[in-house]
Amino acid sequence: MQLSTLLKPEAVRVFGTMSSKKRLFQELGEVAQTVYGLSASEAVNALQERESLGPTGVGHGVALPHARLAGLDNVRGAFIRLEKPIDFGAVDRQPVDLIFALFAPQDSGVDHLKALALVSRTLRDATVCGKLRANTDPATLHAVLTEAQTSNQAA
Repeated sequence: MQLSTLLKPEAVRVFGTMSSKKRLFQELGEVAQTVYGLSASEAVNALQERESLGPTGVGHGVALPHARLAGLDNVRGAFIRLEKPIDFGAVDRQPVDLIFALFAPQDSGVDHLKALALVSRTLRDATVCGKLRANTDPATLHAVLTEAQTSNQAA
């Protein structure tokens, strides 16, 4: 599984500020609709439903919200970088500025877990996170994310 197949370049966004986690999920829903043809409201509802089970803020300013949705054939991703971090209820209580959301088919099973593990591994790399935080161009952010995986596999 490759990050480049999960994340289309047009699914990478940068925002200066975001008022809340709810507003962030609305933006992710818009990306899911615009880029992948999903229902924005279904995507938002599924993300909120998953989040109600426990926060998906994994620490160090990173969140990995994810949801299963009908009408998808493959796992898809969206990445948002915030210039001003927001409270996300993360495990380390730190605000979040790097958000990689995953949308998986209803019955994706192991593919969903593999995608989550791949994104988690990539965003645990402090060098990758530093490069993401140092850039505001969506094309550059996409390149950092997809090249990070390639260089990690080579190592």
